[in-house]
Amino acid sequence: MEIMLTDRFAALSHPARLDVVQLLIRRYPDKVPAGEIAEVLGLKPNTLSAYLADLMQAGLITRDRIGTSLRYAADMDGLRMMTDGLLRDCCRGRADLCPPLSLSAPDGDRIMPNGRYKVLFICTGNSARSIFAETILREMAGDRFEVFSAGTQPQSALNPMAVEMLRLKGHDTAALRSKNLSEFQGAGAPVFDFVFTVCDRAANEACPPWPGQPMSAHWSTPDPVKAQGTEAERMLAFQSAYGMLRNRILAFTALPLDTLDRISLQRALDGIAKTEGAA
Repeated sequence: MEIMLTDRFAALSHPARLDVVQLLIRRYPDKVPAGEIAEVLGLKPNTLSAYLADLMQAGLITRDRIGTSLRYAADMDGLRMMTDGLLRDCCRGRADLCPPLSLSAPDGDRIMPNGRYKVLFICTGNSARSIFAETILREMAGDRFEVFSAGTQPQSALNPMAVEMLRLKGHDTAALRSKNLSEFQGAGAPVFDFVFTVCDRAANEACPPWPGQPMSAHWSTPDPVKAQGTEAERMLAFQSAYGMLRNRILAFTALPLDTLDRISLQRALDGIAKTEGAA
Protein backbone atom coordinates (compact mmCIF):
# COMPACT_ATOMS: atom_id res chain seq x y z
CA MET A 1 0.00 0.00 0.00
CA GLU A 2 1.38 3.37 -1.02
CA ILE A 3 1.68 5.80 1.86
CA MET A 4 1.02 9.40 0.94
CA LEU A 5 3.49 12.09 1.95
CA THR A 6 0.65 13.97 3.62
CA ASP A 7 -0.15 10.90 5.75
CA ARG A 8 3.37 10.84 7.14
CA PHE A 9 3.37 14.53 8.00
CA ALA A 10 -0.12 14.26 9.46
CA ALA A 11 1.08 11.46 11.77
CA LEU A 12 3.83 13.74 13.07
CA SER A 13 1.56 16.76 13.46
CA HIS A 14 0.54 15.62 16.96
CA PRO A 15 3.22 16.61 19.55
CA ALA A 16 3.02 13.31 21.46
CA ARG A 17 3.36 11.19 18.31
CA LEU A 18 6.35 13.33 17.32
CA ASP A 19 7.83 12.69 20.79
CA VAL A 20 7.51 8.93 20.22
CA VAL A 21 9.35 9.11 16.88
CA GLN A 22 12.08 11.35 18.27
CA LEU A 23 12.63 8.98 21.19
CA LEU A 24 12.92 5.99 18.87
CA ILE A 25 15.34 7.87 16.63
CA ARG A 26 17.53 8.65 19.66
CA ARG A 27 17.42 4.97 20.64
CA TYR A 28 17.98 3.63 17.11
CA PRO A 29 18.81 0.82 16.33
CA ASP A 30 17.31 -0.37 19.63
CA LYS A 31 13.88 -1.97 19.62
CA VAL A 32 12.08 -0.45 22.62
CA PRO A 33 9.19 -2.04 24.58
CA ALA A 34 5.94 -0.08 24.61
CA GLY A 35 6.00 0.03 28.41
CA GLU A 36 9.36 1.78 28.41
CA ILE A 37 8.18 4.31 25.82
CA ALA A 38 5.10 5.04 27.93
CA GLU A 39 7.20 5.46 31.08
CA VAL A 40 9.75 7.77 29.46
CA LEU A 41 7.13 10.00 27.83
CA GLY A 42 4.56 9.84 30.63
CA LEU A 43 1.81 8.39 28.42
CA LYS A 44 -1.04 6.09 29.39
CA PRO A 45 -0.73 2.62 27.79
CA ASN A 46 -3.99 2.84 25.83
CA THR A 47 -3.10 6.32 24.56
CA LEU A 48 0.35 5.17 23.49
CA SER A 49 -1.15 2.14 21.76
CA ALA A 50 -3.23 4.41 19.55
CA TYR A 51 -0.22 6.59 18.75
CA LEU A 52 1.92 3.57 17.85
CA ALA A 53 -0.79 2.24 15.54
CA ASP A 54 -1.00 5.59 13.74
CA LEU A 55 2.77 5.80 13.32
CA MET A 56 3.02 2.24 12.01
CA GLN A 57 0.24 2.89 9.52
CA ALA A 58 2.15 5.96 8.33
CA GLY A 59 5.30 3.88 7.86
CA LEU A 60 7.36 5.81 10.40
CA ILE A 61 8.00 3.06 12.98
CA THR A 62 8.31 -0.72 12.92
CA ARG A 63 7.15 -3.40 15.35
CA ASP A 64 8.77 -6.74 16.14
CA ARG A 65 7.90 -9.48 18.58
CA ILE A 66 10.82 -10.56 20.75
CA GLY A 67 9.67 -13.44 22.93
CA THR A 68 6.43 -12.27 24.50
CA SER A 69 7.27 -8.58 24.14
CA LEU A 70 6.32 -6.22 21.30
CA ARG A 71 9.12 -3.79 20.56
CA TYR A 72 9.21 -0.68 18.42
CA ALA A 73 11.92 1.07 16.41
CA ALA A 74 12.18 4.05 14.10
CA ASP A 75 11.59 3.13 10.45
CA MET A 76 14.54 4.97 8.98
CA ASP A 77 13.57 4.08 5.40
CA GLY A 78 10.10 5.56 5.93
CA LEU A 79 11.54 8.70 7.49
CA ARG A 80 13.99 9.09 4.61
CA MET A 81 11.15 8.68 2.10
CA MET A 82 9.24 11.42 3.87
CA THR A 83 12.08 13.94 3.73
CA ASP A 84 13.03 12.88 0.19
CA GLY A 85 9.44 13.38 -0.92
CA LEU A 86 9.35 16.87 0.55
CA LEU A 87 12.59 17.91 -1.14
CA ARG A 88 11.83 16.24 -4.47
CA ASP A 89 8.11 16.89 -4.90
CA CYS A 90 7.58 20.14 -3.03
CA CYS A 91 10.87 21.90 -3.74
CA ARG A 92 11.37 20.32 -7.17
CA GLY A 93 15.00 19.70 -6.31
CA ARG A 94 15.82 23.41 -6.01
CA ALA A 95 18.87 23.67 -3.78
CA ASP A 96 18.19 27.38 -3.19
CA LEU A 97 14.85 26.49 -1.57
CA CYS A 98 15.58 23.18 0.11
CA PRO A 99 19.20 22.31 0.96
CA PRO A 100 20.17 18.77 -0.10
CA LEU A 101 20.05 17.19 3.37
CA SER A 102 18.53 13.89 2.25
CA LEU A 103 19.95 10.95 4.16
CA SER A 104 19.43 8.68 1.16
CA ALA A 105 21.58 10.72 -1.20
CA PRO A 106 24.29 8.63 -2.90
CA ASP A 107 27.08 10.60 -1.27
CA GLY A 108 27.58 13.13 1.50
CA ASP A 109 30.15 15.30 3.19
CA ARG A 110 33.03 13.52 4.86
CA ILE A 111 34.18 14.13 8.39
CA MET A 112 37.28 16.31 8.02
CA PRO A 113 38.75 17.23 11.42
CA ASN A 114 41.45 19.77 12.05
CA GLY A 115 43.80 17.38 13.83
CA ARG A 116 42.41 14.57 15.99
CA TYR A 117 38.77 13.58 15.94
CA LYS A 118 36.94 14.78 19.05
CA VAL A 119 34.70 12.15 20.66
CA LEU A 120 32.26 12.42 23.57
CA PHE A 121 30.72 9.43 25.38
CA ILE A 122 27.60 10.11 27.44
CA CYS A 123 25.76 8.12 30.09
CA THR A 124 23.68 9.17 33.07
CA GLY A 125 26.09 8.87 35.98
CA ASN A 126 29.48 9.03 34.21
CA SER A 127 30.78 6.62 36.82
CA ALA A 128 31.32 3.40 34.83
CA ARG A 129 30.26 2.84 31.19
CA SER A 130 31.18 6.19 29.65
CA ILE A 131 34.36 6.20 31.74
CA PHE A 132 35.21 2.77 30.32
CA ALA A 133 34.66 4.04 26.77
CA GLU A 134 36.68 7.21 27.34
CA THR A 135 39.62 5.26 28.79
CA ILE A 136 39.59 2.48 26.19
CA LEU A 137 39.49 4.79 23.16
CA ARG A 138 42.09 7.19 24.58
CA GLU A 139 44.57 4.40 25.29
CA MET A 140 43.74 2.45 22.13
CA ALA A 141 44.00 5.34 19.67
CA GLY A 142 44.80 8.55 21.49
CA ASP A 143 46.97 9.67 18.59
CA ARG A 144 43.84 9.86 16.38
CA PHE A 145 41.12 10.76 18.89
CA GLU A 146 40.73 13.37 21.61
CA VAL A 147 38.30 11.69 24.00
CA PHE A 148 35.89 12.96 26.67
CA SER A 149 33.02 11.54 28.71
CA ALA A 150 30.22 13.11 30.73
CA GLY A 151 27.00 12.36 32.57
CA THR A 152 23.57 13.95 32.36
CA GLN A 153 23.29 13.38 36.14
CA PRO A 154 26.87 12.59 37.14
CA GLN A 155 27.82 10.85 40.36
CA SER A 156 30.09 12.63 42.81
CA ALA A 157 32.73 9.92 42.35
CA LEU A 158 33.57 7.08 40.01
CA ASN A 159 32.21 3.65 40.84
CA PRO A 160 34.94 1.79 42.79
CA MET A 161 34.36 -1.46 40.90
CA ALA A 162 34.66 0.37 37.57
CA VAL A 163 37.97 1.86 38.68
CA GLU A 164 39.18 -1.55 39.85
CA MET A 165 38.20 -3.13 36.51
CA LEU A 166 40.20 -0.52 34.63
CA ARG A 167 43.21 -1.12 36.88
CA LEU A 168 42.94 -4.87 36.31
CA LYS A 169 42.99 -4.22 32.57
CA GLY A 170 46.15 -2.15 32.93
CA HIS A 171 44.66 1.32 32.43
CA ASP A 172 45.90 4.47 34.15
CA THR A 173 43.01 5.82 36.26
CA ALA A 174 44.74 8.70 38.04
CA ALA A 175 43.23 11.52 35.95
CA LEU A 176 39.72 10.10 35.58
CA ARG A 177 36.80 11.95 37.15
CA SER A 178 33.03 12.20 36.87
CA LYS A 179 31.95 15.21 34.78
CA ASN A 180 28.67 16.99 34.11
CA LEU A 181 27.51 17.27 30.52
CA SER A 182 27.26 21.04 31.01
CA GLU A 183 31.09 21.20 30.92
CA PHE A 184 30.88 20.43 27.21
CA GLN A 185 28.08 22.80 26.29
CA GLY A 186 28.18 26.53 25.69
CA ALA A 187 30.95 28.95 24.78
CA GLY A 188 34.46 27.54 24.69
CA ALA A 189 33.33 23.89 24.63
CA PRO A 190 34.97 21.47 22.18
CA VAL A 191 33.25 21.00 18.83
CA PHE A 192 32.81 17.25 18.59
CA ASP A 193 33.06 15.01 15.55
CA PHE A 194 31.32 12.10 17.30
CA VAL A 195 28.86 11.91 20.20
CA PHE A 196 27.86 8.47 21.54
CA THR A 197 25.33 7.58 24.22
CA VAL A 198 26.12 4.32 25.99
CA CYS A 199 23.10 4.04 28.27
CA ASP A 200 19.40 4.00 27.45
CA ARG A 201 18.45 6.55 30.08
CA ALA A 202 20.79 9.17 28.62
CA ALA A 203 19.57 8.42 25.09
CA ASN A 204 15.97 8.84 26.25
CA GLU A 205 16.64 12.44 27.24
CA ALA A 206 15.98 15.15 24.67
CA CYS A 207 19.13 17.27 24.34
CA PRO A 208 19.66 20.36 22.17
CA PRO A 209 21.55 19.81 18.89
CA TRP A 210 25.33 19.79 19.16
CA PRO A 211 27.27 22.53 17.34
CA GLY A 212 28.91 21.38 14.14
CA GLN A 213 26.46 18.51 13.55
CA PRO A 214 28.65 15.68 14.90
CA MET A 215 27.97 12.09 13.94
CA SER A 216 26.03 10.37 16.70
CA ALA A 217 24.97 6.86 17.65
CA HIS A 218 23.48 4.96 20.57
CA TRP A 219 25.55 2.02 21.83
CA SER A 220 23.23 0.59 24.48
CA THR A 221 25.24 -1.11 27.25
CA PRO A 222 23.71 -2.79 30.32
CA ASP A 223 24.44 -0.89 33.52
CA PRO A 224 26.91 -2.92 35.63
CA VAL A 225 26.28 -0.67 38.63
CA LYS A 226 22.81 -2.22 38.95
CA ALA A 227 24.15 -5.79 39.15
CA GLN A 228 23.19 -7.79 42.24
CA GLY A 229 24.79 -10.77 43.94
CA THR A 230 28.22 -11.56 45.26
CA GLU A 231 31.22 -9.37 44.62
CA ALA A 232 32.38 -11.82 41.95
CA GLU A 233 28.98 -11.73 40.23
CA ARG A 234 28.92 -7.95 40.27
CA MET A 235 32.49 -7.77 38.97
CA LEU A 236 31.42 -10.06 36.12
CA ALA A 237 28.84 -7.43 35.09
CA PHE A 238 31.60 -4.79 34.92
CA GLN A 239 33.74 -7.22 32.92
CA SER A 240 30.87 -7.74 30.46
CA ALA A 241 30.25 -4.00 30.00
CA TYR A 242 33.97 -3.35 29.54
CA GLY A 243 34.24 -6.14 26.96
CA MET A 244 31.22 -4.95 25.00
CA LEU A 245 32.52 -1.39 24.82
CA ARG A 246 36.04 -2.49 23.97
CA ASN A 247 34.81 -4.56 21.02
CA ARG A 248 32.69 -1.68 19.76
CA ILE A 249 35.59 0.72 20.02
CA LEU A 250 37.82 -1.75 18.19
CA ALA A 251 35.28 -1.77 15.36
CA PHE A 252 35.04 2.03 15.46
CA THR A 253 38.80 2.60 15.25
CA ALA A 254 38.99 0.17 12.32
CA LEU A 255 36.63 2.29 10.19
CA PRO A 256 38.25 4.23 7.31
CA LEU A 257 37.01 7.56 8.61
CA ASP A 258 38.91 9.61 6.04
CA THR A 259 37.19 7.90 3.10
CA LEU A 260 33.63 7.16 4.29
CA ASP A 261 30.90 9.67 3.48
CA ARG A 262 28.53 10.64 6.30
CA ILE A 263 25.75 8.33 5.15
CA SER A 264 27.95 5.24 5.00
CA LEU A 265 29.60 6.20 8.27
CA GLN A 266 26.25 6.59 10.04
CA ARG A 267 25.21 3.11 8.91
CA ALA A 268 28.50 1.72 10.18
CA LEU A 269 28.11 3.42 13.56
CA ASP A 270 24.58 2.05 13.92
CA GLY A 271 25.87 -1.40 12.98
CA ILE A 272 28.52 -1.25 15.70
CA ALA A 273 25.69 -0.94 18.25
CA LYS A 274 24.94 -4.63 17.62
CA THR A 275 28.47 -5.71 18.55
CA GLU A 276 28.59 -7.93 21.62
CA GLY A 277 31.48 -9.92 22.99
CA ALA A 278 33.73 -10.09 26.02
CA ALA A 279 37.14 -8.68 26.76
